[in-house]
Amino acid sequence: MRANVVLFWILAGFFAVAAAIYIVWTTLSGIEANGGPEWVGLVAISLSAVLAAFIAFYLGRVHKAQGAELPEDRLDANIDDGDPELGFFSPWSWWPIMLAGSAALLFLGLAVGFWISFIAVGVGVISLVGWVYEYYRGNFAR
Repeated sequence: MRANVVLFWILAGFFAVAAAIYIVWTTLSGIEANGGPEWVGLVAISLSAVLAAFIAFYLGRVHKAQGAELPEDRLDANIDDGDPELGFFSPWSWWPIMLAGSAALLFLGLAVGFWISFIAVGVGVISLVGWVYEYYRGNFAR
């Protein structure tokens, strides 16, 4: 994470220098009718520098608060060091596909006709209950 902090500070500095060059360049070239700088590009580049500085500051604070080096930051780390247990997922389950379909149907109902949303909510509730309780019935009951 330390490398990311340094890279974002470099990016913020790059955008700040680019904004300074941009204001001088557009002022001297006379793009505007009154001979001033082109404000839209200047604001966009300056805000890009501010955004990169915000991200660098945030990542620096998080890196300092975590207390130790992450496995990604160590050169002697193995791949398994940064591979935590993410949970248990059923590879044969069809319920997540049904739940995604009901979410798609819900958004379709919001866009086309609100009555479709009622059908989607019913299918979504059935899918959610089926996904939660799939290990309590059938071949996998405990």
